[in-house]
Amino acid sequence: MHLEACAPRTKNAKTTVDTNQKRDSIPNMVRIFATVMFLSAASVFAQMNPTAYDALRVVGNQVNRDFVNRVVSVTGVDGSPQPATWRILIDDPNARGGIREVEVTDGHISSNRVSTRQVTGTPQGATINPARLNLDSSGAYEVASRTADSSHVPFALVSYTLRTNERGDATWIVTLQNQNRRPVGTIYVGANKGTVTRTEGMFAGAPMDAVVEDRREGEVEDEEHSGDNPIMRSVRHTFYRARQQAQETFKRVRHNFADYIRGKD
Repeated sequence: MHLEACAPRTKNAKTTVDTNQKRDSIPNMVRIFATVMFLSAASVFAQMNPTAYDALRVVGNQVNRDFVNRVVSVTGVDGSPQPATWRILIDDPNARGGIREVEVTDGHISSNRVSTRQVTGTPQGATINPARLNLDSSGAYEVASRTADSSHVPFALVSYTLRTNERGDATWIVTLQNQNRRPVGTIYVGANKGTVTRTEGMFAGAPMDAVVEDRREGEVEDEEHSGDNPIMRSVRHTFYRARQQAQETFKRVRHNFADYIRGKD
């Protein structure tokens, strides 16, 4: 009789433990779910930072519509992959010194002032022709990211500069950085035709001072250079392979700014 009386109590105790475990597991599940949702939201938020085209449209809508035709340079740092703030230098005859600096953060004008800042490597007075601008910062990221992936170069952050070169052609200069913000490679991509014209570092095993440059357009084959050491021969070979891959990527991400600003694309 005593054993029979104890049996129900044992069963009830087990049921109580199971119930408590289930009750305890619910808050844990909620916390885990909330954490996952927070991380997912943070990732989506990072992806939703405005692109360079978005920032230029904000300048046209909120400051002066003609300014999109007078852009000297566009820069953004520490992108993941797009930066939180874009700094845009504009050729403004009404500004003292002729240069206006506008910053766009989260889709809004965060700063608008006269600037004496000059853009290194850009001819004086050179502005970007929007009709020949076919690569947004998101597309420039795709080109640089694919090159880095194929070269086994890991990176965490991206910094961008869009300016004209000595020929007057708009060029994206995309610098890939590690978590400590140290550059691991830089790639120059033509914003008109998506041609990779120069790399610095960029390829696995290559130091940052390993520079390869070829500004010719179209299909260009790797050429032998008698002065190249084995590392540079490998880097040069990888450079021309990256050019070919960039052209394929460009066909997919091509985005004309003039169409975008008119709402046709």
